[in-house]
Amino acid sequence: MNIAEKIFYLRTSNGHSQEDMADALGVSRQTVSKWELGNAIPDTDKIVAISAYFHVTTDFLLIDDYGIESLSNLDRVVIKFINSARDMESIADELVNIAKDGVIDAEEKVRLNDMMELVEGVFQTVEELKRLMEV
Repeated sequence: MNIAEKIFYLRTSNGHSQEDMADALGVSRQTVSKWELGNAIPDTDKIVAISAYFHVTTDFLLIDDYGIESLSNLDRVVIKFINSARDMESIADELVNIAKDGVIDAEEKVRLNDMMELVEGVFQTVEELKRLMEV
């Protein structure tokens, strides 16, 4: 189990929402989503904060084979896909806001780039789900 899967597992098994975790760690919900999707890795200070938040060691988070095997691959990917759907909703809202004035400025270009990364993560999750459903 990698760090993304462990963060997701710890958050969901402890009944926390992405918003709860984000607030506790001083990051955005989208950042937590990126961590869980494997699209980003938390900085060292956030890894320490995550370990304290869930009362686990940093070794547990960082060492891939130091993990929990309680989720099947299909369950994990379906949950990952559900989280991706939430990201797609926020992207749609954000695109409407960006398009309102008909001009895309430098800050909006950065936000568009972030959105494209999230969408790429969604596509990867869909492909993973397709592969698992073929079995």
